[in-house]
Amino acid sequence: MSKYIEVNGRRIGEGYPAYIIAEMSANHLQDYERAKKIISAAKKAGADAIKLQSYRPDTITIDCQGEEFMATKGSLWEGQNLYQLYEKAYMPWEWHEGLFKYARKIGIEIFSSPFDFTAVDLLESLDVPVYKIASYEILDIPLIKRCASLGKPIILSTGIATLADIERAVEACKSVGNNDIAILKCVSQYPAPYKDLNLRTIPHMAETFDCITGLSDHSMGSAVDVCAVSIGAHIIEKHMTLRRSDGGPDGAFSMEPEEFAAMVEDIHNVENALGVVTYNLTEVQKNGKKHARSLYVVSDIKAGETFTKDNVKSIRPGCGLSTWYYDEIIGKKAMVDIKKGTAMAWKYVKK
Repeated sequence: MSKYIEVNGRRIGEGYPAYIIAEMSANHLQDYERAKKIISAAKKAGADAIKLQSYRPDTITIDCQGEEFMATKGSLWEGQNLYQLYEKAYMPWEWHEGLFKYARKIGIEIFSSPFDFTAVDLLESLDVPVYKIASYEILDIPLIKRCASLGKPIILSTGIATLADIERAVEACKSVGNNDIAILKCVSQYPAPYKDLNLRTIPHMAETFDCITGLSDHSMGSAVDVCAVSIGAHIIEKHMTLRRSDGGPDGAFSMEPEEFAAMVEDIHNVENALGVVTYNLTEVQKNGKKHARSLYVVSDIKAGETFTKDNVKSIRPGCGLSTWYYDEIIGKKAMVDIKKGTAMAWKYVKK
């Protein structure tokens, strides 16, 4: 498959900076102006893209009080049925056009996760550049095929997926001629415990599926995201809100703008630090060798006198003979008088 994917001309993959996505999710709190503020904050924090979620309560579930329709016990949303949860979390569809225009105006990429075919139609009307398949939709093969058939890159989250589930989703994309696929390691737990993240899966996924990989992260803090980039993640997705104290279904595990900006900076610093495999010295390192140890005369020596461990030593700076030659010089005779503090050289040694 492709060694990189391209989103509006921005290449993502080996040799390119990590692509960092700010996930708005439900943090708009059903306030249009707040949604715009989050987009602006994501831009200022250094995110490459802002991501939305495109669904309505009735396109994702039904209003039912059956046990299987209730939010998971012990979760942040316990006690609500799914329909009630999505009523609070969904973004009104009439906002999409305005938010897309606003993001493009201020210069940040914008796209979304569709949850059914009608959402795909909406996003196509807005010329979305890439499709993100949410973790729980990775089992929706018809949806994946529909998105993949439109010729845009596909980013798959794997929060509930087994290896076989990922294989099916990848094959669904390939079956309609789309090889521009990225796969994100993910744990669908909010927040996700560090012990369950298993980041070593990221390079394994890249090798197994021969594609771009990344991390959709629900853990607290940024250490996990920086680590993921250091082992080969090319995409980082992280929830962002204005303030966690503002509440909302996703607020408790979302980053605030200052935290997001610090994460972006750390990620890019680590990318620069990773560099390439090289043993060449920088100019500063080359100059630093002048301050390494070398052989010096450390007490006055008369012509004909023997070099000993007491009058020749390995000291800083590095302007004398290399310390490699210490054993060769000890026991030989001085050619001339030599003053203390003289950098040792072969011209002072009798042949």
